[in-house]
Amino acid sequence: MNKIYENPQAALEGVLFDGMFIAAGGFGLCGIPELLISAIYEAGTKDLTIASNNCGVDDFGLSMLLKTKQIKKMISSYVGENAEFMRQYLSGELELEFNPQGTLAERMRAGGAGIAGFYTKTGVGTVVAEGKEHKTFNGETYVLETGIVADLSIVKAWKADTSGNLLFRKTARNFNPPAATCGKICVAEVEEIVAAGSLDPDQIHMPGIYVHRLIQGEHEKRIEQRTTRAAA
Repeated sequence: MNKIYENPQAALEGVLFDGMFIAAGGFGLCGIPELLISAIYEAGTKDLTIASNNCGVDDFGLSMLLKTKQIKKMISSYVGENAEFMRQYLSGELELEFNPQGTLAERMRAGGAGIAGFYTKTGVGTVVAEGKEHKTFNGETYVLETGIVADLSIVKAWKADTSGNLLFRKTARNFNPPAATCGKICVAEVEEIVAAGSLDPDQIHMPGIYVHRLIQGEHEKRIEQRTTRAAA
């Protein structure tokens, strides 16, 4: 089956619909599926629920979808670096479900592994545990978290082969692997596509069975916070 599509718009054709649930890889601006996000922006798909560590910065990444009010709800760990995210949340324009970072990653991984839920100590006694089932194991209190299963996963990798096997580059691995597994359909954007069989099987980070569609493109790779010092 050919998984390679000409561009992001073609890769998302027939997949997008209003009110859908999307899991997005990336951390800050590192490893975000920027081309696919732009295609969703152009498509105007609205009332979205998006699970992602954060929502980009004010003028890039998922924040593009915030500005156009295409996002109804965010499931995230971090609101910082994005004034519009904070403004919409505080004004009641945006629903927000806070998740600790490890819990969010595990919810995605669990959903991809067919695990309906799991118990964790993280968040017990805080607002993130309110309204959730609690249980005691060995004298310790745990809270039940449910696995995430999204309508669509969008991820960014460094390299893929034509079968969809993915390699992520260094810290761009972040939330991309668990996000890739938990979508009913996974679309990946990569910097390079190589022939099947040319990747070392022991180096593959994401098996191609999880990846349904692929695009290759040029990426901007912005730096979220740049700190420099004067030359000596």
